[in-house]
Order: sequence, then structure tokens, then C-alpha cells
Amino acid sequence: MTAVAEIDVRALTGARVLVLGAGVSGPGAVRILDALGAEPVVADSRPEAIERLRAALPEGVTCAGVDLDRAAGLLAAGDGRSPVELVVTSPGWRPDSPLLVAAAGSGVPVWGDVELAWRADAAELFGPRRTWLAVTGTNGKTTTTAMLEAICLEAGMAVRACGNIGLPVTDVLLAEPRVDVLAAELSSFQLHWAPSCRPDVGVVLNVAEDHLDWHGSMAAYAAAKAQVLTGRVAVAGADDEIAARLLADAPAGTHIGVRLGAPAPGELGVTDGTLTACLGTHRGDDDETVDPVPLLPAADVSPAGPAGVLDALAASAVALSVGARPEHVAAALHAFEVGAHRAAPVETIDGVHYVDDSKATNPHAARTSLLAGGRRVWIAGGLLKGADVDPLVAEVAPVLRGVVLIGRDRGRIAEALARHAPDVPVVQLESGDDGVAAVPDEPQQTMDRAVAEAARMATGGDTVLLAPAAASMDMFTDYGHRGRSFVLAVGRVAGR
Repeated sequence: MTAVAEIDVRALTGARVLVLGAGVSGPGAVRILDALGAEPVVADSRPEAIERLRAALPEGVTCAGVDLDRAAGLLAAGDGRSPVELVVTSPGWRPDSPLLVAAAGSGVPVWGDVELAWRADAAELFGPRRTWLAVTGTNGKTTTTAMLEAICLEAGMAVRACGNIGLPVTDVLLAEPRVDVLAAELSSFQLHWAPSCRPDVGVVLNVAEDHLDWHGSMAAYAAAKAQVLTGRVAVAGADDEIAARLLADAPAGTHIGVRLGAPAPGELGVTDGTLTACLGTHRGDDDETVDPVPLLPAADVSPAGPAGVLDALAASAVALSVGARPEHVAAALHAFEVGAHRAAPVETIDGVHYVDDSKATNPHAARTSLLAGGRRVWIAGGLLKGADVDPLVAEVAPVLRGVVLIGRDRGRIAEALARHAPDVPVVQLESGDDGVAAVPDEPQQTMDRAVAEAARMATGGDTVLLAPAAASMDMFTDYGHRGRSFVLAVGRVAGR
């Protein structure tokens, strides 16, 4: 939106601001706007969502509410100006949404909640400016952000994980006790709507096809990710072609690559099975050299495997850039435990292992679990969000014992399997995958059937793997709901 820079956050006192969406980011945006003296108006198609938002606000903080059908009227120009001076949008709203197009046409700036928080913090409206550490990438964001928070806490920093993990960034600015360091997991949507955000240190873990239906192209998706590399220090996955290219082009003064191999000067990597940093320098007799600093054995990293090690390297690179020491990294990562639904073992029944990787919401994420070793009965499907599943299916076909497909885009995965794995048994399960269950608990019933079918295909030593390669919102509330549904279904296979 070209109008994004046309309003000063310090001039919002008395301004009417339209907040689009009463979901996760809505309450924090209303609190910040109220603290700035603005008059927030929340628009949502669900009256009950607006009431829940109001109930979540602290005493004394209020907001008006309006149905989405009426919100467009607030953007209409009158007496030379719009009744609304700013729109703060939920990050999931696409730029081509009619209301946002109308806002642009009326000359009304559009910010996301991250942009609002960034501008308020940069203006020091809530005390001295914080240190912003931003984590993005197609996969691994949540684990890396949690690791980063753990390292910074070990180093004695007043840090809080926020963004897509923990609190919304707007809430962190008002948190008590004060938070000095934001470890912010930021999605491509949030970054699109935060064009002036310049994190002190930012990391792009990897970039693979995802959310192309939202961004319109791979180039636009990658450009949104690159937003975090515009501050003082830029970190990126050196083994990922697109992330490495974004790092090379980044305007940051310091570039740090992270890789699974031995690190070059200015990088973190793995040397003889040990996570190693090559960041510090000393001057020898003839020239300046880099002293490799061991951090901890790769075998001590959880989650185990290449993806977990890369996440740990990225978190370490960011933390070391803001004053953490190697001993802080080692202590924090040694004690770190991965969150739920990330390749989490559930149970072993009759020699068959059941693994919940519901967090694998795109093909790139599912690949790691599918290729972790052994034969797989794969439970997949959901919303592919414009991603191409063919390369994944072609690569993992040799490890597949069978496949059970659920969700709205199951047919596209079935077509890819027919092309690249025609001998692999495939079961497709119809369901209320339009988001409206035909019968009570239909998503759970579908998952029960999926796990039961997978159990029949599996033999001793196999793994029944939920790694959907797709988003969950066609059937489930979120990936956590989908993962919990899988765990329940495994329990029923076990006879509970």
C-alpha cells in the first residue's frame, strides 16, 4: 500500500482507526491504539468475535464494533477526508481484499499490528526502544524462536517470544515487567503489512513454495521474507538457495550464514559433529584469522536431525549477535525441548511407530519427517495454498508403504501420487473439508478413519506419519487441533 508512510504514529491521538479482524492480533492492536489516544473501531463478520475481543480488554479500554458490511462506509470520503485515518489489518487479510483496496483508493494508510508496534516503539512512546530479533522462513520459525528466547533468557536478557508464538508484538510493548528484547516469529503476511520494520537482527531460515495463493508469486513471497534482513545483522540458511541469495543481497552491515557443513569465516556450522561458530576474530602474526568456537554437540540438539540443528544454529547466530556467549548457547540448547506436533513420537503399537508432525503445513516441512528413515504410511492433505506437491511426492515415493489422504486438496496429492508413485496404495477419505462439518465431530471421525486405514497398511517397523504438507483450516481449527485429533485416533487404535 503506497499510503503506508503518510501518517505519524504520534499523531493518532483522537484519530478514528479501523481494526480489521477481532482475532488474535485484534485485542493487542486495540490496546496500543487506546494507549495512543486513538478511537479504535473493530470490524468483523462475527458479532460474537467482537464481544470476545471486548471481554479480553483490560478494564477501562473500550472500542466500537461494526459489521464488515458497514465497515466500507467508514472509508468513504466526506468533507475532504475519510472518517477513518488508519486501517490496522489482521495479517491474514490479502492485499486484494475489497476493504483494503477501498482503503487504498481513499488514501487511507494500511498497517499490520507489527507495523503499528514497530512505529510506536521506534517513536519511544512506551519507553526506550526495544531490541527486535526477527525470525522468518517457510519452516522452522517456531522452534528457532523458542530456542532464541531460551538462549537470551540464559544470558540474562529481559526477552519475550512473540508474534506468531507467545504474545502478539503489540502486547509485548505494554507488558509488565518491561520486555527489552523481542524474539519475534514473523510470517510473510505480517512482514508484508510491516514495510517500515527494520529488526536489529533478522534471520531467514529457508524459502520454499508456500502461501503463493496469498502473495501471488514466489518472488513476492521471498521479498516479504527478506524484510527481516534490513537491519544491523542479517542471518540466513546458507544451504538454502533462495535464503542464501536473499542474504547476499541484504543491506545489513553484517551477514552471517548458517550451514550443516563446516563453517566458513563469518558463519556457524557443524564441525566433527559439534555446532561451531566462526564469528570472532584475532590478529595473528601475518593476518586476521577466525577462531572456531565450539558450542555443543549436534547430538544434544532437540529436535534431532538436520532441521533441528539448522534451527539451533540460526538461533545461536542471532543470540550471539546481541551479546549472548557460547556457554549461554550450550546451556540453553542442551535443556531445550521441542514443542508439540513437531515430529513428536506418539506411541508404538504392535511394532508400528506413530508420529505427529501436524506442524508440517507445507511440502517443504513434510519432507524432513518423510525422509527421516524407514518405511512410512503417510497421512496427508488439507489446504496446499498454491504449493506444488509433485517434487515432494517424487522424492519420497521410495519410502512410502501407503498413503491416506484427507482434506480439501487431497485430490491434487492423489494425482501426484498417481504420476510418481503408481504402485503405492492410496486411500482417499471424504469429509466436511469445506470447514462445515456435516455431522458433529466429523473432523475427529475422519481422523479416526485415517489412522485406522494407515494402521491396516503398516507392518512392524513402519511409521504411521501425520505430516499433512498442507494447512489445517479446511477441517480443523489449527495444526494443534489436527495433531491432538491424531493423538486421540492413535489411542483408539490402541484400544483406549
